[in-house]
Amino acid sequence: MELNQETVKKIKGLIVFTAILLVCLWKYDIVLSFFAFIFQVIFPFVLGGAIAFVLNVPMNFVQRHLFRPDRVEKHKFLKKIARPVSMLLVLFGVIGVIVLVMFVVIPQLGNTFTNLGRSIQEFIPRLQDWMRTMFHDNREIMNWINSIEFDWNKIMDTGVSFFTQGAGDVLDSTITAAKSIVSGLTTFFIAVVFAIYILLQKERLTRQCRTVIFAFMKKGRAEALLEVLSLTYKTFSSFLTGQCVEAIILGCMFLIVMTVLNLPYALLVGILIAFTALIPIFGAFIGCAVGAFLIFMVDPVKALIFVVVFLVLQQIEGNFIYPHVVGNSVGLPSIWVLAAVSVGGSLMGVVGMLIFIPIVSVIYALFREVVYLKLKQKKIKIEDIY
Repeated sequence: MELNQETVKKIKGLIVFTAILLVCLWKYDIVLSFFAFIFQVIFPFVLGGAIAFVLNVPMNFVQRHLFRPDRVEKHKFLKKIARPVSMLLVLFGVIGVIVLVMFVVIPQLGNTFTNLGRSIQEFIPRLQDWMRTMFHDNREIMNWINSIEFDWNKIMDTGVSFFTQGAGDVLDSTITAAKSIVSGLTTFFIAVVFAIYILLQKERLTRQCRTVIFAFMKKGRAEALLEVLSLTYKTFSSFLTGQCVEAIILGCMFLIVMTVLNLPYALLVGILIAFTALIPIFGAFIGCAVGAFLIFMVDPVKALIFVVVFLVLQQIEGNFIYPHVVGNSVGLPSIWVLAAVSVGGSLMGVVGMLIFIPIVSVIYALFREVVYLKLKQKKIKIEDIY
C-alpha cells in the first residue's frame, strides 16, 4: 500500500480513534459521569426544544387560519404581529388547560377519593356477606373473611403520617427538597424562555442550521440529511396533531354519553380518558380500567354499563374517527405500531410510547426507500417478486 499523505492521515485518525475508544472503555465510569454532567447542563435547552416543537404545531394552525397569508401580505403590521399573537394565544390556551385541571379536576378528584373511601367502607360488608354465602362450608376462608377490616380514616392518617414524617427520610431533608423544587422550576423557566426564542426566530435558526450543515458536509450528504430531518418533522407533527385531536374527541364522547346515561364521575373519567388516549393502543384501556373501578365502588351495574359504553365508543373511534383524524399520518403498519409501543414503553415508559411510533415510522420510510432503490438498481420490479 502506497503511504501517501492521504493514507497517513487516515492511519493517524484510526490510531487516535482507537486510543480514545480504549480510554473510554478503561475509564467508563468517568466517561459516563462526564456525559451525565453534559446532559444536565444542556437539559434545559433540550427540554426547551421539545416544548417549542410541541407548541409549534398549534401555533402554525392558529397563524395559518387567523392570519391568512393573502391578507397578511397586504398589511405590514399584521405580518409583524402574526407570530407573537399566535404564540401568545397558544400559551394562554395551555395555561387555560392547566387552570382547568387545577380548579375543576383536582377538587373533583379530592371529592372522588372521599366518596371512594365511603363507597369502599359500604362495599366491604356487602362483599363479606356475599363471600359468606358462597364459602360458608370452608372454615379457613370464613376466618379470613371475618378478619377483613377497612378503615379509610386510618389509611388517610397513615398517608399523612408518611408525608409528614417519612418525607424527610426520602428526601433527606427539607432543604434538599427545596433545592430540588427551585432547580426544577429554574430549569423549566429556562426551557420555556428558550422555546419562546425558538418559536419567534425559527426561520432564522433554520437558515443558520442549513448554513452550518452545508459548510461542514458534502452537498449530497447535506441534502440527504435535510430530507431526513424534513421527513422526521412532518411525521412527528402529523402524529402529534392527530393524537391530540383524537384524544379530545374521544374524551368529549365519553363525557356526553356518560352524562346522558347518568353515570357517575362523567367529567373526571372523560378528562382521564382524553389524557390516557394520548398513549397509543393501550392508553384508553388504562382510563377504562380506572373509570370502571371508580364507578364500581358506587354501583356495580353502572360499572358494567360503562364498560359496554367504552367498548362501543372504542369501536366507533377505531373504525370511523381514528382513520379520518389520524389516518395514515405516520405511514406505519399496525404490527410495527404495536412493536414501537412495546419497545418504547420498555425503554422510556409513557414518553417512549409517544415518541417511538414516529421514530420507527421515519426508519420504516427510509428503509423502504433504500429497498426500492436497491431493487431499481438491480432492475427488479415489485410485480415480478409477487
